[in-house]
Amino acid sequence: MPHFPIVDTHVHLWDPAEIPMEWCAGAPALNRPYGIADLDEHRGEVALDKFVFVECDVVPGRSLDEARRIAGLAKTDPRLAGIVAHAPLEQGAGVEPHLQALAEIGLVKGVRRLLQNEQDDAFCLRPDFQEGLALLPRYGFDFELCIFHRQFPAVLQLVARHPEVRFVLDHIGKPGIKAGIVEPWWTFIKALASFPNVICKLSGVATEADHAGWREAELRPYMDRAVDMFGTDRVMFGGDWPVSVLAMPYPRWVEIVDRATAQYTETERRAIFHDNAVRWYRL
Repeated sequence: MPHFPIVDTHVHLWDPAEIPMEWCAGAPALNRPYGIADLDEHRGEVALDKFVFVECDVVPGRSLDEARRIAGLAKTDPRLAGIVAHAPLEQGAGVEPHLQALAEIGLVKGVRRLLQNEQDDAFCLRPDFQEGLALLPRYGFDFELCIFHRQFPAVLQLVARHPEVRFVLDHIGKPGIKAGIVEPWWTFIKALASFPNVICKLSGVATEADHAGWREAELRPYMDRAVDMFGTDRVMFGGDWPVSVLAMPYPRWVEIVDRATAQYTETERRAIFHDNAVRWYRL
């Protein structure tokens, strides 16, 4: 385990009975409330300094309710230091009232509009989506890229067109680990890392492998490639809890990242596990 408290940049908290999430119906292990008390139970001996909540793909029309609910939880637990909220950027200029409402919540650091489920891999290049995206710097929000590896070509174009926007790559771009796919993800991750306005989350890796039969040696080449390309100053630890419980207990993922970064200096490792998140999300 790291010898210092960590910042987890990718934590979900939800109660499907309060704010429904249609996708949870197909995942029985996740179709129940997960709160901060559950996080503390699951983290075991992992020392958690702060964490960032990431939106949970709730049913349409309830995302502002979700962000406000999470902000309320932060009033009783200061470790909840930031929120990445949903925003329908495809509304173009029409999304501005939504962004203003998020800004008024106070803890919102960034926006995520899930791209991974779009049938059109170039959805993010639609003019209205780009118009909405271009508004984010006005509010100090970054944009979180939650994509599958097949969507990299469009994302590379998007990032090149918007150097004013800060981007976060969730789950190292979801490479096809279960299928043993290396290329073209291997090449795409290098191309994306060449843009200085992008940072990468070391998160959600095991859930892209076989949930029941993955091996650490199977994950490491992808993890190593991400850190090699982005460098220790542009990688952040993310737990992806509780989705991660589908593949492993929370402490085990921390241990895997700890081993994967053992060759770096203590300063570099602290950057990955703590300092980069504090800097990027302004915690």
